[in-house]
Amino acid sequence: MENKKAYIITGPTSGIGYETALELAKHGTVILVGRNREKLNHVQKAIQEMGGNAVSVVCDVSDIKSIKQAAEQIIELKFPLAGLLNNAGIMPRKATKSAQGWDMTFATNHLGSFMLTEALAPHLPDGANVVFIASAMEDPERKPVKALGMKGGRYISAEASARGEWKAGGAKMAGVDAYSTSKQCVLAAAMAFSRETPRLHFNAIEPGITPGTGLGGGGGAVRALSHLMTLFPPFSKYKSTPKQAAKVITKILTDGSGKTGVYYDEKGQPMLGSELARDTKFQDRVVAETRALLSKYN
Repeated sequence: MENKKAYIITGPTSGIGYETALELAKHGTVILVGRNREKLNHVQKAIQEMGGNAVSVVCDVSDIKSIKQAAEQIIELKFPLAGLLNNAGIMPRKATKSAQGWDMTFATNHLGSFMLTEALAPHLPDGANVVFIASAMEDPERKPVKALGMKGGRYISAEASARGEWKAGGAKMAGVDAYSTSKQCVLAAAMAFSRETPRLHFNAIEPGITPGTGLGGGGGAVRALSHLMTLFPPFSKYKSTPKQAAKVITKILTDGSGKTGVYYDEKGQPMLGSELARDTKFQDRVVAETRALLSKYN
């Protein structure tokens, strides 16, 4: 029966996403969602070569029109869906705009995963798992975040974030505030969804500092610093690899125990997000404001 299940993953063409797609293929069909057809074909081939099954859906998760079409395509496949992994994420140093004119980081990391989840949730069976890849960079009190001179999430409102505006007094490194804020929203939304829709299980994962991936901590300077940090205690405990992260993520996405509203660390143990991300009023505000923003374009 296990192999009759199907799991959706966004951003499966490199790093943690690629390794997780291969790992997930041991549990069922993998629906690969990404914007580059050629790269998707490469992952699909790798899965088929190991005896697994995969299908590709081309989608730019920063573009809500593209997400709408992809969700319709996924539903039309009529696969027995068992889980959704919102993995796609970016941390560009230079601010760019999405198809809707929104901040590219916020559109990709938060708005995209939010909209895909809302579009697919009604079509997921009771007990299905929805997992979001979060980041401890949203927490200003976390040791590595402080050590790198980052200030955590800088949320003003969904509208402000879409414009690329963050609370003043943030990090000096380019792209960090956008990334941290988008990931704070990801975490807040996951927790709000878990309270709102108890028939599904919504959880989030901090995959650890994974040097060498496109998101080993962000742009060049951040990546180099985060890599250096993982060589020394107390920061070495946060280190992971794409393969290790893939095993943890797959375990949580295929878990049948019914856990929901849990934020997991790189070892698969429950952890705490920032004080703000744990505040249910903040969680509900992020969801309400995100829905209001997206509804203007639907």
